[in-house]
Amino acid sequence: MDVKKIKLKQNKFKSMPFIGGLTVCLLAALTWYVSANAGGTSVKRNDLLFGTVKQGDLQVEIEGYGALRSDKQLLITSLTSATVQEIVLKPGALVTPDSIIVQLANPELQQLLDSAVQELSQRKANLRQLKLSHQREILNESGSFAEMEASYETAKVRLEAQSGLVKSGIVSVLAYKESLVHEAQLKKRIIIHHQRTAALKLVNQEAINIQLEQIKQQQGQLAIAQNRLDRLTVRAGFSGVLQRLSVELGQSLAAGQEVALIGSVQDLIALVRVPQSKAQQIFIGQKAIVDTRRDKIIGTVVRIDPVVVENTVEIEIALPDQLPASARPQLSVDAVIITDTLTNITYMKRPVNGKANSNAYLFRLDESHNTAMRTEVKFGKEAGRYIEIIEGGKVNDTFIVSDLSLLKNSELTIENF
Repeated sequence: MDVKKIKLKQNKFKSMPFIGGLTVCLLAALTWYVSANAGGTSVKRNDLLFGTVKQGDLQVEIEGYGALRSDKQLLITSLTSATVQEIVLKPGALVTPDSIIVQLANPELQQLLDSAVQELSQRKANLRQLKLSHQREILNESGSFAEMEASYETAKVRLEAQSGLVKSGIVSVLAYKESLVHEAQLKKRIIIHHQRTAALKLVNQEAINIQLEQIKQQQGQLAIAQNRLDRLTVRAGFSGVLQRLSVELGQSLAAGQEVALIGSVQDLIALVRVPQSKAQQIFIGQKAIVDTRRDKIIGTVVRIDPVVVENTVEIEIALPDQLPASARPQLSVDAVIITDTLTNITYMKRPVNGKANSNAYLFRLDESHNTAMRTEVKFGKEAGRYIEIIEGGKVNDTFIVSDLSLLKNSELTIENF
């Protein structure tokens, strides 16, 4: 008996829905993969920094850092070798010209002063003795002159008397001529005596002048010794603040060694360092703003150091006479130097790694601010934290300024959480 076989064609149709579903899943997975690799990267909004394009005037600023310094400073050094006996003031103390900072000691200076005093006393005593000797000589000369003058007067009277008697023969001609010669000799001796007395006075006065000059020199030596002794008491010299004390108690100092540094309190300047690449934009007379982190002080650039140190250049900024209480010597400050003003330009916050006069790719947000498209932007001049936009952005456009240079996607999805 033959058995009739029936083919099971319906099983083939039963497997079709399964194959179709599998195909749809594969297509969906492929679509997701292609979308992800075509620019579907997502980032969190809180991890990004944004900048909005604006239009208006923009100041070109160069930022620097540094510290406030006293414009007037006095470096105090040891005049001679000494030992630190006492420290009276410490750094930070306000001082006046007579404020004592350190007391030094050197016994040899006291001995030199005592010797100078004794030498001066001896020279003064020598001067008094010299004057007495000169007075004695003048008195002796005066006595001799008086005797000589008396003899001359006697000879003169005798000559007058003999002149009348010689004619009558009472006095011989020889006696008369002898009297005449004697009177003439006495007269010459008186003249010579006058000249000698005048010369003696000049000699005596010159001797006194020499002695006075020696006394003056000795007084100078005494003043030097006294000054060196007084300088052991180290004083500030002018009003300001004790910025640095370079000695310790009991320390031995050599002549010329630094003791302290005094600086003015109100008369301050700012010394800031700026990048070497931007220093060429700075000129003397430009306006600067110095930030003490409590106050902002308007200053003026007065000096540009020609020496480059560690790729930076030092700029000196003059400050006004009236300064806020926050301005103190050695205070660390930030400074902004205004080098130019760009009028009516389009600008935005400078992106990370954004450079002046260059092109860069940034992600620009759409109107919903949920998607960003990769856009080429052309930059112009740089102004501190801001940079000019020449092409690729218009006013009110918002760009991501974070560093996304590693992303090559053309589209970016921004997640709020």
